[in-house]
Amino acid sequence: MRDDSLAEDVVQDAFLRLTTATVIQGRVLSDPLNYVYRIIRNLAFDRYRRRQFEAGLFDHGVDSSSETIEADVPTPEGEASGKSDMRAMRAAMAELPERTCVALEMHLFDGRKLREIAAHLGVSIGMAHSLVAAGMEHCRKRLSTPES
Repeated sequence: MRDDSLAEDVVQDAFLRLTTATVIQGRVLSDPLNYVYRIIRNLAFDRYRRRQFEAGLFDHGVDSSSETIEADVPTPEGEASGKSDMRAMRAAMAELPERTCVALEMHLFDGRKLREIAAHLGVSIGMAHSLVAAGMEHCRKRLSTPES
């Protein structure tokens, strides 16, 4: 089954990984095209295996009565932890330049594609990618650093 949106997500993830490796980490790649192909292949296999695994989890020939089971409700502790994590993420994003913050919000919270972000901000797709990658890297660093 073909899923164009899944393919776009794989390519975007590959582009983010390439940028992280080359721009943020400063690595010099001897053959960047083969590196991108390998990333895309690995990501596609990972997505395929995840779908197969998830299908195995939920497809046990259970009758339709399973549809009446109530949805999982988060525990109060889990809900408080989630709210705390979201506050920390919002605080990290508040430190970003406005354009970077908007690009990251559109990508993470709205699920927008890079071309949509680029059109909204009036920048190139490459610049939209750079903004998202920089925002993600900033938040990753900020959230992995223990607060004093």
